[in-house]
Amino acid sequence: MERDAISWPVASFLLWYLLQRKPAHIPTHLLRLCIATLHSDRQHVALQSTLVSASLVSQHSASGILFWLLLTFSTVNLREMEKTNKINGHAANHTECTLPASEVDRDAKKDGQLTAQEKFVRFLKRNLLVILTVSGVLAGVGIGMAVRNMNLTRAQMTYFAFPGEMLLRMLKMIILPLVVCSLISGAASLDTRSLGKLGGIAIAYFLVTTLIASSIAIALAFIIKPGVGAGALKTNSLRLTDTVTNNKETVDSFLDLARNLFPANLVAAAFRSYATDYKTVSIGNATAGNLTYEKIPTGSEIDGMNILGLVLFAIVFGIALRKLGPEGEELIKFFNSFNEATMVLVSWIMWYVPIGIMFLVGSKIVEMEDVVLLVTSLGKYIFASILGHLIHGGIVLPLIYFGFTRKNPFSFLSGLITPFTTAFATCSSSATLPSMIKCIEDNNGVDKRISRFILPIGATVNMDGAAIFQCIAAIFIAQLNNVELNAGQIFTILVTATASSVGAAGIPAGGIITIAIILEAIGLPTNDLSLMLAVDWIVDRTTTVVNVEGDALGAGILHHINQQEMKKKKQAELETVRVEAIPNIKSEEETSPLVTHQNMVVIPSRKGDLESKESVL
Repeated sequence: MERDAISWPVASFLLWYLLQRKPAHIPTHLLRLCIATLHSDRQHVALQSTLVSASLVSQHSASGILFWLLLTFSTVNLREMEKTNKINGHAANHTECTLPASEVDRDAKKDGQLTAQEKFVRFLKRNLLVILTVSGVLAGVGIGMAVRNMNLTRAQMTYFAFPGEMLLRMLKMIILPLVVCSLISGAASLDTRSLGKLGGIAIAYFLVTTLIASSIAIALAFIIKPGVGAGALKTNSLRLTDTVTNNKETVDSFLDLARNLFPANLVAAAFRSYATDYKTVSIGNATAGNLTYEKIPTGSEIDGMNILGLVLFAIVFGIALRKLGPEGEELIKFFNSFNEATMVLVSWIMWYVPIGIMFLVGSKIVEMEDVVLLVTSLGKYIFASILGHLIHGGIVLPLIYFGFTRKNPFSFLSGLITPFTTAFATCSSSATLPSMIKCIEDNNGVDKRISRFILPIGATVNMDGAAIFQCIAAIFIAQLNNVELNAGQIFTILVTATASSVGAAGIPAGGIITIAIILEAIGLPTNDLSLMLAVDWIVDRTTTVVNVEGDALGAGILHHINQQEMKKKKQAELETVRVEAIPNIKSEEETSPLVTHQNMVVIPSRKGDLESKESVL
């Protein structure tokens, strides 16, 4: 039994015992302690019952002790009922504690007297979506293995993957309104000081965790050495036809990130982003023999949502709406309503997730050609990447969450099984964003202002899992080409992977192009990137799970910090409450100079009123 419940029997028994004695023999300090204990929890019913029992029952009688025991259990049950009401958000008054017998029996049955069948039904209703999602993954594996032996044509594979494609299209459809409206409403709902503090903590958390992830990946790559002994591995031996070409300079890659932060056209940013292209220009005179060619960077637009520009615009626009004051309230209400309507759409889409995931997983298994050859050839690379994800997602991130909140991180993550399953099946952190926001608010109770502000930013800039596999892939290619990396190149990999993961697209295989930036930075060829693309469908699943896990734990940490700040503000408000002191009738000079006398008029009162005030104090 907890401490609050134990204090009740002790205080009530002592009060009953003391009131049986003569008034002259009652220790005043002990009597005040008992009354204060009972009064601190506002259990007036127990206090009055104790006083009545003391007056009715004779001294040290067995009936008095029996009445005290009954009173004790009634106060403990009353305390537990009050706790349950507070947890559910309904702080019931004590005058409302008397309920009809049927309602009491019904509530008692709800609390702990359910049959096994009723408990099982309640568990199914509460976790139905999670059970269906996990079952969809398992069913997809079984269907994929069964259909794999049917030797489907390319057209038949496309038709088989159609339900999964519909899920991806629905999730991508909801990303744009969800990101823009949630960021605008989140930034507008927070004051500038809180927004700056939470934003600074979030950016610091994202950078530190990404640096830790990159460090773990580099250490694992040098310990496991996935590229050593694989020098004879060639693209043709794996029958790979896909090639990855990227001739972009490292400087231009980072300049493109800065350009995409400020899109020239917001409407175009919803479906296109900026990318540097090159054209060769001849300089000089060909007849004179001094003709030279120069590669000049030129701007171009590529397909794909410019999520960085939309995120920055939404945050700044939300801050501007808050600065407007009353004039911007109507527009803030509009975006809040838009955001709530979007979340309703998300809740509807979530019920299609199990079906879509089943066909996504099944179609990917059907499309695999020679899994055994891939695993035997690139097994050490796959093992190193997945091990890095397990260490970072299973040890490092939970420890960081525990260090900030002192709470069990795995109980927090247990409420996010559906988003993790969606991330595993879709390989897209952007597509997982709707279900993540829905589950982290409903299951874990994270404040909407925090989740809808931090999670869209995290889905864009926080890529811990991508940083891990990018670092391992870069060192794997270096070992594959028998290139010894020095300390400067290793540091370049660490910094470049951390910085380039910010701009990695939250889509399947979005990090492959980012690896090319790292390879260009350390001077390695990009010809072997097709090897990474061959096994990316395996590694990208755990990569996306770690990415969204980092976002979720970051939101939980910020929610905890925000709660602590709210508690400090409430304590500060309580400390600044002005205390009205009753002036001393005999001598005003004897009162403390620290007490402000706000009302010097002494109102004559009866002796009984003064005694009641004194007893309450």
